[in-house]
Amino acid sequence: MSRTRRDGPPTLSRRDGVRPRSPAEALEPGRAPPRPHGVRQRGDSRLVTGLARVVSSILTVLLFVMVSAGALTLLVGHLYTRPGPLTVSQTVVVPKGTSSNKIADELEQEGVVSSRWAFMINYLVQSRLHPDTVSLKHGEYLFKPGASIREVIEVLSEGKAVQYKVTIPEGLTSQQIVERLKSEENLSGDITEVPPEGALLPETYSIEKGMPRQELLERMQLKQKQVVERAWERRRKDLPFRTPEEAVVMASIIEKETGRADERDRIAGVFVNRLSKGMPLQSDPTILYGIYGGGVQWGKPIMQTEKETKNDHNTYQMKGLPATPICNPGRPALEAALNPSEHGELFFVADGSGGHIFSATLKEHNAAVANWRKTEKEIRARQGARETAGVAQPAENPVTELPNPPAEAPPAGTTGAKAQPVAAKGEAASAPATASTVPPPVRKPKRP
Repeated sequence: MSRTRRDGPPTLSRRDGVRPRSPAEALEPGRAPPRPHGVRQRGDSRLVTGLARVVSSILTVLLFVMVSAGALTLLVGHLYTRPGPLTVSQTVVVPKGTSSNKIADELEQEGVVSSRWAFMINYLVQSRLHPDTVSLKHGEYLFKPGASIREVIEVLSEGKAVQYKVTIPEGLTSQQIVERLKSEENLSGDITEVPPEGALLPETYSIEKGMPRQELLERMQLKQKQVVERAWERRRKDLPFRTPEEAVVMASIIEKETGRADERDRIAGVFVNRLSKGMPLQSDPTILYGIYGGGVQWGKPIMQTEKETKNDHNTYQMKGLPATPICNPGRPALEAALNPSEHGELFFVADGSGGHIFSATLKEHNAAVANWRKTEKEIRARQGARETAGVAQPAENPVTELPNPPAEAPPAGTTGAKAQPVAAKGEAASAPATASTVPPPVRKPKRP
């Protein structure tokens, strides 16, 4: 094998097409060799490049949206369930017709939610997911400490408003009930007209703050109609009542005659017996209503001239039932009127202890009246002795020992106590025309 001697440094072949600029570049070339001869150079496709850029942008945007949506979902879920800023219970009133934006503002101002925007976002999301169950209702709402936005939305959507109580005592006239509702500060609006006497059911009603007065009045009328219809179906069949309306008239008289629950059925039986025999009812409360109407002051002493006044309510001057009820009776009085006790009694008089003595004959009744007069005289003597000794009577009830005080205290807010019970049924009055709660002398009633 022949050896070729090289006296100088190695050089790149010219076929390579690149001459090194320095020995270092000869050892490690810094430039790419040119494209071989005969190979056609292809340019980049603009369409492919543009499409690639578009796809890349879309994927980037989608990725950003997905990441943002996930983060927003986590944030909304956290705000939706985390405890709210309330440290004590708080009530918020949402007037009727208030927009969701104003509700959110009010909740933020009252400190129920920390951010109105957080509330609105969660409300909008939930209302889209559950359109049938999520909607903000008006009313007054109580929110507990730490209530989350989820709990706030549930309370507003379910209408869990704060409930107030309005108590309407039995025995008030329709005019007196309307006046009572007008003074109730938790109600709103006006009352267009006074309902007919006896058309309202006295009860304790649950209301929401701001409930229209007229709406509650209509609710009381509907309730009374329903109660009367059910009681009429269960009535005693031999009653001298032709219609439910007449039964309400009788119940209104029973309501004003006694405050004792254990006497209603018995007093109802007395009135039914008198009606059946064609005797006048001779009920003192009908005298007062016949003269003063819906503005009557129950318990007012009755003048003899008032007892002799003729009108379509005074049962001393007429037979049968009055033209209309004299008040709005409660459920017990309605039940008593339609299911009275069966007995032969025709008279009753106060016994001095809040109740009555019942009699079947005029002779028994006269004896009971005599005993009552003796009791009444003793009571007045004790009162006179106290007045002489300087013992003042209570201002709100100056005749505390005079019969016949209600056995049951009137409900709170009542405008008047029960009227004084009839002193002697079936008697013709002959006392002088002076105010008195003492039963008049008794004489045998005239036969019809």
